[in-house]
Amino acid sequence: MHVCLLSTEILGWGPAGGFGFATRSLGNEIVKRGHRVTVVLPQPRGTSDRRIMLDEIEVCAYPRLAFKQGAALLGEVDSDIYHSQEPSVGTWLAKWARPSKRHFVTCRDPRLLRDWLLELRYPSYSASQVLKAAAYYENFFTREGVRRADRVFVPAQFLRERVKRKYSLKVLPKFLPTPIRFPAEVSKARRPMVCFIGRLDRRKRPEAFLELPRQFPDVQFVCVGAAQDPRYASMIQTRYGDIPNLELTGFIDQFADNRLSDTLGSSWILVNTSVREGLPNSFIEACGYRCAILSAVDPDTFASRFGEHVPDRDFAKGLRKLLQHDAWRARGDAGYAYVKSFNESSVAAGLHLDAYQDALNCR
Repeated sequence: MHVCLLSTEILGWGPAGGFGFATRSLGNEIVKRGHRVTVVLPQPRGTSDRRIMLDEIEVCAYPRLAFKQGAALLGEVDSDIYHSQEPSVGTWLAKWARPSKRHFVTCRDPRLLRDWLLELRYPSYSASQVLKAAAYYENFFTREGVRRADRVFVPAQFLRERVKRKYSLKVLPKFLPTPIRFPAEVSKARRPMVCFIGRLDRRKRPEAFLELPRQFPDVQFVCVGAAQDPRYASMIQTRYGDIPNLELTGFIDQFADNRLSDTLGSSWILVNTSVREGLPNSFIEACGYRCAILSAVDPDTFASRFGEHVPDRDFAKGLRKLLQHDAWRARGDAGYAYVKSFNESSVAAGLHLDAYQDALNCR
């Protein structure tokens, strides 16, 4: 079977976040099961090559906004399945280029108007960058691509109704979990350890995490991630770079570096300070390493069930509750049991391949 994954990013080549991680993780798991995977995406910023190999995944790019070339490339790929890892113009291009093939869409972060307004209020780089992204994701062609897809999925239960309404679908999308590899066992740090994993962008509000070390001098804090805006990155380094119980690691590619796995394995708690999220991959990863979740957002009630939900953004209070009497441990164990049953790589990859094969059998 040949699967083409459509994305706007992939971890390991240019800037990438949650979509890029999901694309790389899913692609790797499909390849490991003996199938061919091609990823097609717009040219990542700061790159010049048009074709590279990541592990055994062939990654192909077309010039940004060169939709005619994008359609030609998607037609050239000629895969059995075209699977968008978030609907965009590329979703429609694939359907136009190869209408007789099977087309899937996973809506990972379906943004409504209020979400885009938050993006404008807290831009990763600039307001113009947000508006360009909105235009690429929110348009007639993207919506038609979703409506004409053979199957539509979501990686979190709470997104099903939102996606149905947003794209005026006749039926609820099905749940299709993201495949993620978890360790067989973990060894937690003896000293309390708390981590943050994500882009250091304004929407993520990382300052709320970076202020915690001064309030908890006996706790070790690790911040994994980098900012897209150099000015914002400089501010963070200047303001927080000399705190003794805080480590700023920068970006870590977990497919090439074990430090992220080591961090999650040692950490007791993962903190998410974002003003909005879909279901962060970091939540699933952290639960897979038996970490509790401390978060202001609560997608699929991950924070409520597997940690502490702080809608008032009082992260210090939430952290104290999780540290008291080792409350974090039972929450982390509960999260592990949940994600193990849905997101563990063999389970989730198997569900993807079953869906692909079923669609091909329905021809």
